[in-house]
Amino acid sequence: MFSQWALSIDDAKAIASACKACAQQNQWNVVIAIVDDGGHLMYLERLDGTQKASSVIAVEKAKTALLFKRPTLAIETAVKNGRNVMMMLPGATPIEGGLPLVRDGQFVGAIGISGVQSSEDGIVAAAGVAHFATLA
Repeated sequence: MFSQWALSIDDAKAIASACKACAQQNQWNVVIAIVDDGGHLMYLERLDGTQKASSVIAVEKAKTALLFKRPTLAIETAVKNGRNVMMMLPGATPIEGGLPLVRDGQFVGAIGISGVQSSEDGIVAAAGVAHFATLA
């Protein structure tokens, strides 16, 4: 029998809260997007002062992390190393700040962060992944 753990809205909000705390501690204005195992948006929060375009970018980073089953940094790194064709992959947003959420080896969702430097977006996303690891 196959079973898969699923994110609840409370899980998504708790993950986003950890991301928000990290962003606020660093005085970074970001958008936080949490998607489910199908890449569908579950939760989005845009902190005051964050550019509006980051709302779309955060969702796309989260979808990329889920669909490609890897951090968006991996795709960004491939592009930086000359694999420009990676930018042509449908659904790929090759900018750091998207991280998958994995439970028991299964990809159950993802986080996307946008608003500051991509390396800083990655730090905020990592705070959410760390919190996710504590959820039962």
